[in-house]
Amino acid sequence: MNKFFTIPGLGANGHAYLFLTMTTLCWGGNAVFSRLAVGEVSPLTLVTLRWATVLVLLLIFARKDVARDWPVLKPRLGYFIAMGSIGFTGFNALFYIAAHTTTAVNIGIIQGAIPIFVLIGTFVFFKSPVTFRQIIGVILTLIGVVVVTSGGSFEKLIDLAINQGDFLLLIACMLYAGYTVALRFKPDVAALSFFSILAIAAFATCIPLLAYEIYSGAAMAPTPKGWMLIGAIALLPSFLAQIFFIYGVGLIGPGRAGIFVNLVPIFASLMAVAFLGEPFEIFHGLALLLVLGGIWIAERGKKQPGDKAA
Repeated sequence: MNKFFTIPGLGANGHAYLFLTMTTLCWGGNAVFSRLAVGEVSPLTLVTLRWATVLVLLLIFARKDVARDWPVLKPRLGYFIAMGSIGFTGFNALFYIAAHTTTAVNIGIIQGAIPIFVLIGTFVFFKSPVTFRQIIGVILTLIGVVVVTSGGSFEKLIDLAINQGDFLLLIACMLYAGYTVALRFKPDVAALSFFSILAIAAFATCIPLLAYEIYSGAAMAPTPKGWMLIGAIALLPSFLAQIFFIYGVGLIGPGRAGIFVNLVPIFASLMAVAFLGEPFEIFHGLALLLVLGGIWIAERGKKQPGDKAA
């Protein structure tokens, strides 16, 4: 482990828990950043400048890793372009567009459905065995998503009056789940090398979207506050969170580390209430319990250590 990240007296597990908690805190904060960015910079401009800033950081910290692993990376460029465009560009573009018509609380809770979409994806495409507990977990989580997207209103559910932003966010979560499932085909290279090539692919695939935004007249150059938010988004959820996650997974493994993702909707909801003053309704609490409870039950239904799929 890099000495820069080492805290004296904190063991391997302690470091892992700290890194992974900081990771999910950064990712939860992205929901707040997305709402603060409304009116300060247009969504596709934000996504493009976000990845451009990340590339500058990676040029400083990851260029040696990329140079070393380039012979392995080069033959898989098509895979990286697909992964970067789906998991980074597509997900983030829909994420920031959705922020214009939904709340940060909703964003945080709906993101909790990603692990369930991953479970469904691995079953559909790889025939991974699914236990009864996992099926119950999927049902509970999806009910939670329905509760929050319908605003807890049975009438809206009957009329299918789902908020546009919530709908776009659901699609974004499905894209990220697809990206996560496809990580099974990841080449055996350093994590920073892998992330760097994905970031390059993400930036490249942002350019046509930015061109369309400019052509349609919807582009908005960042305000001073917008530039600050772009810097915060690039540094925290895009760069530092990835580094923390890499170290955390390296210390306790992906199976145990994955459970920490469940903290994202909790942090996002708490920060939305604290920093944006968004109301936290009873139906939000019910949805959060259903989503987290569903994930917990599904996790309990997994095959334990040694299961390669974990």
